[in-house]
Amino acid sequence: MDYTTLGADGPRVSRVGLGLMAMSGVYGPADETESIATIRAALDAGITLLDTGDFYGMGHNELLLRDALRGVHRGSVFIQVKFGGQRDPRGAFIGQDASPAAVKTSLAYSLTRLGTDYVDLYQPARLDPRVPIEDTVGAIAEMIDAGYVRYLGLSEMGADTIRRANAVHQVSGLQIEYSLMSRGIEAQLLATVRDLGVGITAYGILSRGLLSSASARAIGDRDPRGRFPRFQGENLQRNLGLLTALERIATGRNVTTAQLAIAWVLAQGSDIIPLLGTKRTGRLAEALGALDLKLSPAELAELEAAVPAGEVAGDRYDAGGMASLDSER
Repeated sequence: MDYTTLGADGPRVSRVGLGLMAMSGVYGPADETESIATIRAALDAGITLLDTGDFYGMGHNELLLRDALRGVHRGSVFIQVKFGGQRDPRGAFIGQDASPAAVKTSLAYSLTRLGTDYVDLYQPARLDPRVPIEDTVGAIAEMIDAGYVRYLGLSEMGADTIRRANAVHQVSGLQIEYSLMSRGIEAQLLATVRDLGVGITAYGILSRGLLSSASARAIGDRDPRGRFPRFQGENLQRNLGLLTALERIATGRNVTTAQLAIAWVLAQGSDIIPLLGTKRTGRLAEALGALDLKLSPAELAELEAAVPAGEVAGDRYDAGGMASLDSER
């Protein structure tokens, strides 16, 4: 495992992280025993950065992580937690709460569920339109001063919001979707975070499976990903056409499309840390193979020509989800 720094003055973490969201039913049922085995396998492979959220399974994800980390030295892992997503008893998302009171209350519950005295990085999942970002960040800064949090992060925030937040307290990481199929950050955000010394933890690096032959070719009528526009009707057929082009390149390199897609993200800079979003040990082993795949400038250009950003059909989220993204404004 290679290691890098999260942000200009941030902590040393593994070159890839493990995203745990899928382990709490977001994309269909998950087996807890297999999920814990996957987390353990990630640790054995040298992964130190573990990404969770208090609203993943309404606390289930944090409890799962606590169980997986029993007996593991706390200082050997970097736990980053998202908060603020509000859900009703059916699991539907009903808004954001990033008020100072919510910052502190949510953190208290997360610390209890995780069984730890601190989280390494704490970040609002989305911008709360009712709360100035300065107030949210100010409350997190208080928790940093008190020792309950070590670093400040943001998720899906726009350039102006990031600058305002960074004026209150140094932002170490921005979590945002980034892949061959989701390249919106290249227009403005990437330059902003690099100017401010903010690192990136990239999620959706396989575009929820559209860049993985094994996952995309298994999409059925009842697939929970069907709620995303890119998996609907003609959009899906167009996107599978892009996958076909990627498959031809993968065959020539004797690798999988998923490995190519992950290697492409890795090649965008050491300040960009891909989050491997798997819930199975086999898929984790495949993803880790991307670390050994070095792409030349010509190969990177070939991949980008095979999956042109402007040819991807459908938004990342439905209309409501897109409206919640400060990063898309």
